[in-house]
Amino acid sequence: MELHTIKNKVKDVLTSILEHNNFEIHDELTAKDVDGWNSLSHMMIITKIEEEFNIKFKLRELNKLKNMGALVTLIQNKA
Repeated sequence: MELHTIKNKVKDVLTSILEHNNFEIHDELTAKDVDGWNSLSHMMIITKIEEEFNIKFKLRELNKLKNMGALVTLIQNKA
């Protein structure tokens, strides 16, 4: 799957859960950079991404994620 497609789907997930789109998807983006992205919304985002891409993350994979670029790469490797 193309990176552009993955990023668009991830942005759609973030927008739907966080109920705003006041952010730009880029590799260095972290939860701290986005209003409303807290621990609860994080779990909702991860669950929705798993559903959208029909994948399952392992806890150790999620613990290694540092930013959006790492998440997109992980999705691309699993999809």
